[in-house]
Amino acid sequence: MRATTGYRAVDETTPLGRWSFERRELRGDDVALRVTYCGGCHTDLHSTRNPGDFPVLPGHEFVGEVTEIGASVTEFAVGDAVAVGSIVDSCGTCDMCAAGQENFCREFPTLTYGGHDRHDGSVTRGAYSDEYLVRDKFVYHRPENLDPAGVAPLMCAGITVWEPLRRWNVGPGVRLGVAGIGGLGHLAVKLGRALGAEVTIFTTSATKAADTTRLGAHHVVVSTDADDMQSRTGTLDLIIDCVPVDHDLAPYLRCLALDGTLCTVGYLGSTTVDFLDLLIGRKSLASAGSGGRRYTQELLDFCCEHGIVAEVETMPSAQVNEALNRLTVNDVRYRFVLDMSDLDPQTM
Repeated sequence: MRATTGYRAVDETTPLGRWSFERRELRGDDVALRVTYCGGCHTDLHSTRNPGDFPVLPGHEFVGEVTEIGASVTEFAVGDAVAVGSIVDSCGTCDMCAAGQENFCREFPTLTYGGHDRHDGSVTRGAYSDEYLVRDKFVYHRPENLDPAGVAPLMCAGITVWEPLRRWNVGPGVRLGVAGIGGLGHLAVKLGRALGAEVTIFTTSATKAADTTRLGAHHVVVSTDADDMQSRTGTLDLIIDCVPVDHDLAPYLRCLALDGTLCTVGYLGSTTVDFLDLLIGRKSLASAGSGGRRYTQELLDFCCEHGIVAEVETMPSAQVNEALNRLTVNDVRYRFVLDMSDLDPQTM
């Protein structure tokens, strides 16, 4: 077994603490990597602050360097710069996997943490740790010209918005709306602009207008201003809704043009929709989450070409609880990333 150190939550009220544990031995198709940076996501917050299966060791958007490879691995070598996201395995045979959408695997994809290993049934532990082992098919080549800390959130927040951007063929001539300017939303703006779309941001705060322009938005709409929202009626082809809490979808549906689509990616709860808001204009309501292997590497290659990374605040991993506490009150622009170097045995 492989001695590893990370940060775990033992229940929903106790702060995360350092934990020494063992990872399994390397399999033939495994890649072992030293984790260098790991992003902090609302999913991490939810899994550590709500009743569930404890202990939990979070972390599912991270980068690092390959330290060892299994006997059958051919795509990676020791020393390679790599990145890993929220999925580390899938059945590989269902219709979704065959379509390159392993994130929708019929047998449920193996999650980076809180999942179950497809071979031995053990619970997966995340990347708030110094080392991670992952099946080679779910490791991605990381662009070395980009800031590694800024790349880490691309593996969750980035791919979550990239898939709908690609599914709805966002490019020149497309009028794109982005609701919510947080970890997901700010990347949707950057990526949409780089694809050539005309980008409109919906935000609850007029003070963010200057920042959204810097990120690439052409227009800013204050969603709490009824007149401002009314002025956008029927003007957008696609809206990616990144708002992470329950909210009314009707105002956004009304901003869609004929045959427009509202794709929700930020909220996983239930909601209600007045079908008249869909009927008038033949509009569609869709959703998406995470991403498959094909789109994930495509995203990294696109970001490499266009110099796109997440806007991050990097903190030593020892400050993980401060990061989560600030994330609770949205005190971050726009993603926390933990520097895992302080888990090196020589610094402990």
